[in-house]
Amino acid sequence: MTVYLNGEFMAREDAKISVFDRGFMFGDGVYEVTPVYGRQPFRLRQHLERLERSLAEIRLHNPLSLAQWTELAMQLVAKNSWDNQGIYMQVTRGVAPRDHVFPKKTTPTVFMMCNQLMTPPDSFYEEGADCISAPDTRWLRCQIKSTSLLGNVLARQAAADVGALECIMFRDGLLTEASACNVMVVKNGTVLAPPQDNLILPGITYNVALELIRLNKIPLEERKVSEAEVRDADEIWLTSTTKELIPVVKLDGKAVGHGAAQGKPGAVFKRMHTLFGALRNKECAHAHV
Repeated sequence: MTVYLNGEFMAREDAKISVFDRGFMFGDGVYEVTPVYGRQPFRLRQHLERLERSLAEIRLHNPLSLAQWTELAMQLVAKNSWDNQGIYMQVTRGVAPRDHVFPKKTTPTVFMMCNQLMTPPDSFYEEGADCISAPDTRWLRCQIKSTSLLGNVLARQAAADVGALECIMFRDGLLTEASACNVMVVKNGTVLAPPQDNLILPGITYNVALELIRLNKIPLEERKVSEAEVRDADEIWLTSTTKELIPVVKLDGKAVGHGAAQGKPGAVFKRMHTLFGALRNKECAHAHV
């Protein structure tokens, strides 16, 4: 694996940072992950624009331009062997004496790597996934893609402990998101999507799904979604960069849906899964970034 660190491409084992880096000390940084199919990134511009927003939220100047990020990403993809990859990009506030206050002068640490893109097995799309639920006890600025992920880690581990794929979270009786995914539900053919406020990450895949829903005139309500509506939904979906769209067929041990479709991927999901795959293949075939 070849990685990029502070202006240089190098072997993974040669990449080292100081223990005084604020990303290590405080989680004082942000990150992005972009999928690559057939060596072409999918929606790279949108990921980089979200990186810019996250940096602005933590008052850290973006050390690279959009063009520079794009060029580095393409170079890194070319230097690694997989056709399908996940580009990880991270910026921290850099190395400084340990103090909560921002250092007056420091150079941001910029790190990038690529992993082989490990998408879920077909069984998840064909049979669906099990999830659990939990109260959302994270901080109130979830719109920042922060490297401080302990709350998400604990929620995801709670799911893994019982063999579930994800942990869907609720705050004050309302749906927020899952530990590493956005969440949408379907009721009577209408997609219900939580608003992209400070309580959820504005997901790139989430927005692609919204784009396809509008384009194909699928009924949509972007609004607050109650926990009761989630538990009574006909369909529940997870959306994320690495999972794309996955149907949830069981929540807290109870089958999702009603009637003959209960506990199975729903009709709206099946349509969206086909539409998403076609869009991704079309854009990557035309080197769309």
